[in-house]
Amino acid sequence: MKNWLLILSALLLCSFIKPVSLKGNWEFEGGIYNGKKEGAPTAYALHRKYNENSYEAFVVEKGYEPEKFEAGTYVLNGDTCVDTETFCTQPSKITNIPIHYLYTIKNDTLTLKGTLPTGMQVEEYWKKIK
Repeated sequence: MKNWLLILSALLLCSFIKPVSLKGNWEFEGGIYNGKKEGAPTAYALHRKYNENSYEAFVVEKGYEPEKFEAGTYVLNGDTCVDTETFCTQPSKITNIPIHYLYTIKNDTLTLKGTLPTGMQVEEYWKKIK
């Protein structure tokens, strides 16, 4: 009986363990910015390709090659994702500044929720595509 309780306890604990990476390809599905809901763009798609501890972001428009517009690193710690943009094609106030997000993955959707250095409250939704 004790063995069964130990096995059940171990399985229960394992079910709460977060993934150690966001590895894969994700497409932006929309978000909430300072309480205002915004959908994904319709003329193009935004994709992020996550590796073990880094990512690249692309604009994908039908008939064109994907264009990289951002890259960075990330670290997962419990329910927190610390994202640091290291490259951006546009002027950016957050390059090399770590941003702390609470993250969840439910089914095929990644949710990132946090506060940018500007004070903007963000909650973004990314759907796994590959």
